[in-house]
Amino acid sequence: MSSAVAGRFSSLLRWLGITLVVLLALQLLAVLSVNGWGDESFRQLLSSTLITQSPMALVGMLLMLLGARLEDPLSGPNPLRWTVCVISGVLALALLFTVPATISGDQSLSDQTNQSLQAQRGQLELAKAQLDNPKVLEQVIDQGVQNGQIPEAASDEEKKKAARAFMESQLQQAENQIKQVETRRDLALNQRRIGGTGTAVVLVIAFALLALAAVL
Repeated sequence: MSSAVAGRFSSLLRWLGITLVVLLALQLLAVLSVNGWGDESFRQLLSSTLITQSPMALVGMLLMLLGARLEDPLSGPNPLRWTVCVISGVLALALLFTVPATISGDQSLSDQTNQSLQAQRGQLELAKAQLDNPKVLEQVIDQGVQNGQIPEAASDEEKKKAARAFMESQLQQAENQIKQVETRRDLALNQRRIGGTGTAVVLVIAFALLALAAVL
């Protein structure tokens, strides 16, 4: 590769890298333009934006560093490489601070979901206890007869069986819904722990290595 071609290619890499870093800055600026530091949801949004968009900046600074190396492989640290080092270090520290924030958010989300599930479980147990309540059974029979779900000409025993079967069906549906919520909770928490906290830790290491590579 001639020096002229290498120069043009390195310049292209640098501008591509700068573009990706600017895109991250714009994403963060969109969040930071709202002054909501006292709001937990704001901090979670900022952490999520930083974690999900930082890989783009990582690639961008790698392109910038490759462009600088390609242009002059033997040169020492220059302003561009120092810029990569500083930005990488800042992002590494920022991501490091997001780790406790994401862990706190995970715990808060888990507590809220568990409280909701506990309330639903309590309501379900109360509803199950009504299966043997004659008054409740009579109300279900009356409603079933009015709605045409229970034949009016059926015997009392048949009406009770039909009412009990209807109540058990409703309880089973509620049980299934609670299990679905529990499954979604587990999936969401695993996604946040692995895709959020785990990704943040990996990115901290990656940006720290990039900062070192920029000045070595």
